[in-house]
Amino acid sequence: MDTASHRTLAMLRAVAAGRGQVSHSSEPDLFVDGVPCCDQFAAHALTHDGLIRPARPGLVGQRVPAVLTGAGRALLSRVAAAA
Repeated sequence: MDTASHRTLAMLRAVAAGRGQVSHSSEPDLFVDGVPCCDQFAAHALTHDGLIRPARPGLVGQRVPAVLTGAGRALLSRVAAAA
């Protein structure tokens, strides 16, 4: 992800805080506090760009905790350092 919007950064922060779940799918959906994320295109991009991932294996369609990848943590760190 070349640029991160306020929305995608908020989504990453929610995952970092342990508030995110992701569905196992070729187009994973993100849930924050149990509610589907309003921007599923951005949620798909976060997973496809390698910024978030499922915390553990699961069945297709199953929701599992979402975690940041190293790239996701690095992006949040860069943004925090620039602020």
